[in-house]
Amino acid sequence: MSTEQQTSQSRLILISTALIIAAAAGSYFIIPAYQSFIDEAWRILTSGNDQQISQWIKQFGFWGPLFIVLLTVAQMFLLIVNITLLVLVSILAYGPFWGSFLGIISICTASTIGYFIGRALGRQTVHKLIGGRTEQKIEKFMENYGAGAVGIARFSPFLSNDAISFVAGILKMSYWKFMAATLAGITPLVLLIAWMTEDMDRLKTGLIWISAISLAAFIAYIVYDKYFSSD
Repeated sequence: MSTEQQTSQSRLILISTALIIAAAAGSYFIIPAYQSFIDEAWRILTSGNDQQISQWIKQFGFWGPLFIVLLTVAQMFLLIVNITLLVLVSILAYGPFWGSFLGIISICTASTIGYFIGRALGRQTVHKLIGGRTEQKIEKFMENYGAGAVGIARFSPFLSNDAISFVAGILKMSYWKFMAATLAGITPLVLLIAWMTEDMDRLKTGLIWISAISLAAFIAYIVYDKYFSSD
C-alpha cells in the first residue's frame, strides 16, 4: 500500500469515527430516551462492579457484543472503564471462549482506530488527547524498542493501551507489525484473565502477578536489546 493510500485510509477511518462520535453526542441532547440510557450506562459502567456490568450488558442480547466493542473504542476518549475490566466483563457475560474472542476483537478494533487517528492527525492532536509528556515518554520507548514495547504494553493490565496506539500511528510504524505485536501481547493476557475468572480471589492476585511479570519482561527486553542484540 502506497503512502498516499495509507493517508486516505487514515482520513476515512478518522472521519467515520468523528461522525459516529458527533452523532452520539448530538443524540444525547435531542432524544430523551437516549439521554436516560446514557445516564444509566454511565452509572453502571463507572460503578466498578464487574458482575453488575456483565449482567447489564447481557440484557442487550444480540447487540451486547457490539456494545462491548463500542465501549472499548469509547474508553480511548472518555476513560469510562479500564480496558482490563472490559475484557473481564466480556468473559463473565459470554463465557471464557466467546468472551475472550470478543475481548481480543474489541481491543484490535480500538487499537486500529487509535493507530489511524495518530497517523492522520499527528503529534499536536495526540498531545491534546493523552498529554504531551505521556506521548513523549511512550514515543521514546517505542523508538528504542519498537514492536517489543507494544507487546509489553498490551500484556500489562495497568499500562496505557490507548496511548501506545496513538503513538504507533504518529511514528508510522507498519500497521501489520503493530497489530502483530498487539495480538502477541493481548492474547495471553486475555487467556489468563479467562482462566483466572474461575476463582475471583485468584483473579485479584493474578492481575498483580501479571503486571509484575510484564514489568520484568520489559526490563529483560531492554537489557537484551542494549547488551546482547547484534544491532
